[in-house]
Amino acid sequence: MAFDLRFTKGQGTGNDFVLFSDPEGEHELSPTQIAAVCDRRFGVGADGVIRAVRSDRLADGAGALAEDPQATWFMDYWNADGSVSEMCGNGIRVFVRYLVDQGHVAPSGDEWIAIGTRAGVRRVRVTGAGFEADLGVWRLDGGEPLVRAKNLPVARPGLGIDVGNPHVVVALADDDELDGLDLAYLPILEPQPQAGANVEFVVPAEPLVENGRGRIRMRVHERGSGETLSCGTGAVAAALAVRHWAGEHAPDTWVVQVPGGVLGVRMESRPDGEHVLLSGPGELVFDGVLALA
Repeated sequence: MAFDLRFTKGQGTGNDFVLFSDPEGEHELSPTQIAAVCDRRFGVGADGVIRAVRSDRLADGAGALAEDPQATWFMDYWNADGSVSEMCGNGIRVFVRYLVDQGHVAPSGDEWIAIGTRAGVRRVRVTGAGFEADLGVWRLDGGEPLVRAKNLPVARPGLGIDVGNPHVVVALADDDELDGLDLAYLPILEPQPQAGANVEFVVPAEPLVENGRGRIRMRVHERGSGETLSCGTGAVAAALAVRHWAGEHAPDTWVVQVPGGVLGVRMESRPDGEHVLLSGPGELVFDGVLALA
């Protein structure tokens, strides 16, 4: 059935999304429609689509409500190629900005807003510089696959990290190696994870630590979207990997430079394990209406 999609374009450090409000879950887009919306020549253009839907209207949302009854809104996130994704670190900040703009939530002070995702409940709060998202407990996962990428002459070992979605982080020697990569081509992982993974290439700054904060540069090829200007969960995974490689005296606060801007990452010990938190902007760019077949 054809209908008019009323949407908002949003972005967080250049990672851009088409968002729309569907509280009752009446307009679930097909993968083909999502890919058409995200097409940068024939559609709106975006790295993904986010539907704002009440958690009690989705099967996936039932799990979120069981985990936290306050997670009344669900971030229904899809990659640019129409494939489903567990969650998105930049997207969840933009999503909360959208919920506030639409009047769906009205946070006061620095209270945490519970959001349902396919990776579980995540919490976001408004800060002076944008938003901070608690991405929960992270874990090493996926081993150390070899990674091949176009213009990288020799395969490099990566480090598998799960922050609600899968990542493989690769350390490079210098800025020239990082800038020379052609990430329009899909990096090859050996062995290949069954569900795929986002692949981050990272270079430490010189010096690595300044004023108690670690500093790195990163580029990313996102599963289902290709190279993007930023990946929030990827920035988190990259900071965790470099801290892991640097050893026990490495800091718990990091600044991650991505092509689209700068993100902040910090690690915090909790009774249930070490949580990782991501901070950065979440902005709404424009509203529009798109006729969908």
